[in-house]
Amino acid sequence: MSLVNQSPFTTRPEIDGTFGVVASTHWIATAVGMGILEKGGNAFDAAVATAFTLQVVEPHLNGPGGDAPIIVHDVRKGRPEVICGQGPAPAGATIAHYRSLGLDLVPGTGLLAACIPGPFDAFMLMLRDYGTMRLREVLEAAISYARHGYPLVERIPATIATVEELFREHWPTSAELYLPGGQVPAAGSLFANPRLASTYERILQEAESGGGSREAEIERARRSWSQGFVAEAIDRFCRMQEVMDTSGRRHRGVLTGADMAAWEASVEAPISYDYGRYTVLKCGPWTQGLATLQQLALLSGFALDGLDPTGPDFIHLQVEAAKLAFADRDTFYGDPAFVDVPVEQLLGETYNGERRRLIGDRASLELRPGTIPGYGKAIGAREGGERVAVGATGAGEPTVGRIQRAAAPAEDARRLEKAGAVRGDTVHFDIVDRWGNMVSGTPSGGWLQSSPVIPELGFPLGTRAQMFWLDEEHPAALMPGKRPRSTLSPTMALRDGEPYLAWGSPGGDQQDQWIPQFFLRHVHAGMNLQEAIDAPAWHTEHFPSSFWPRTSRPGVVVVEGRVPKATIEELQRRGHIVEIGEDWSEGRLTAASRDGVRRKAAANPRGMQGYAAGR
Repeated sequence: MSLVNQSPFTTRPEIDGTFGVVASTHWIATAVGMGILEKGGNAFDAAVATAFTLQVVEPHLNGPGGDAPIIVHDVRKGRPEVICGQGPAPAGATIAHYRSLGLDLVPGTGLLAACIPGPFDAFMLMLRDYGTMRLREVLEAAISYARHGYPLVERIPATIATVEELFREHWPTSAELYLPGGQVPAAGSLFANPRLASTYERILQEAESGGGSREAEIERARRSWSQGFVAEAIDRFCRMQEVMDTSGRRHRGVLTGADMAAWEASVEAPISYDYGRYTVLKCGPWTQGLATLQQLALLSGFALDGLDPTGPDFIHLQVEAAKLAFADRDTFYGDPAFVDVPVEQLLGETYNGERRRLIGDRASLELRPGTIPGYGKAIGAREGGERVAVGATGAGEPTVGRIQRAAAPAEDARRLEKAGAVRGDTVHFDIVDRWGNMVSGTPSGGWLQSSPVIPELGFPLGTRAQMFWLDEEHPAALMPGKRPRSTLSPTMALRDGEPYLAWGSPGGDQQDQWIPQFFLRHVHAGMNLQEAIDAPAWHTEHFPSSFWPRTSRPGVVVVEGRVPKATIEELQRRGHIVEIGEDWSEGRLTAASRDGVRRKAAANPRGMQGYAAGR
């Protein structure tokens, strides 16, 4: 009997070997990462090469101007660590400045939403302190693909088409690169970004010019980025260009070369929650990763073993736990270097015992954050039966201070696209090498549709600052030097105290919905990694989005068409507003594990571009 027929949820075999595995959201990046392992590199060398390749082949999902939170486990150190590649807000990014521009939300596109770019320095830190290879060895594949071209996956030209008018009318530097010959490029055609290739070639040339150790090379590369020609080009572009954004007006940026020079990636401890024999690890509350841990803390009080992972009980419990966790996200989370986030209380049994009682047989249609005296601030108050907050209704319209319930999906998407707010997504990779080193990384931001291309560099800046609130009292308030409360959420888990599993997914607010779904299917339903990825999935849009214009759709659950009809009918009976998507439309998970000498991996088949490899 074939592998496909062994399970109703398997599209591919789970990769299984003893040498090493790489899983990523694009087959080219997976191949590059596996090639590094084959050359003798470790998981960290492979991660750097994979990440730079993903910047090239998925420019609609990530880029050098974006962000990169990473969780690593180095067998030499014997402990998991977080590498923070999330750049903070620039010195000029103050609430007073944005309000003086007539804004009450940070725009979703353009220069005002740019934080300090984080990926380059984060991956240089990883290569220097955890890796073994020279800079050229890990950069050469990405440079080659940028210089000579790669085949465009369907979503890249589709994304370009949605912002074609914006590029032509307002962002000519983006039109020059992404509309070659004045046309949207065709899916499957070879596409090159020679300017980006030149940027990395120049960094490499400057890094190698002084000779010496690999560490010395890496340090020179970091200086070329943050204090050299890259920072100078970014500073000049932000000072000289007035850029159209989702406010419907043109604005200059506030990011400067001084901001670039003052910031470096850093290493910190992860936060964790013990779930049975597993310890699940996340980045700190400057991301939304804590929401996965809160869901597990709530669900630990329910008997999930034996539940059908496509059944109404399983889906209802996870969705209701997500609603409570994300309500807390929007009330308590923020950069712990600036605000005190009550992580221990949020994961404690006393708090979760009380919250768990809110999960009944009916779907909640309310946003219900918890109360911890002295901490947090709920988004707004109630006025006339509607939730009030700092918000905006659309590009160019007067801001009215309301989180809007979104229009019907198609109508809402068209409105956002017209405003230039085509939401980017994210990439992800998981790697385990023969020695047992593990990496889980979720680079994002700096999307081709987020901000105009800086012509000297071949890439745009990111827009992560849109996740700040322009409310001084909120934990996620905009402040210079502060990290935005990001949606980016790599994950790692120990089993019986030993490093076991790395996984994650693109998807914005959906990341920490699909991530716990995968884990619960693996732990409670006994699915292998590929089965747990392939199984029918869902997400709720109950809470305000992290992205401009911060809409919410209370009670809405979007499920894949493969979810059984009987399950959908029962969810509706319980009060959920169920929308049925395409059969293969939810999640872009990848995963990798180590179990003794075994190395396993899996990747999402949706979209036909994610792949796992190994031996």
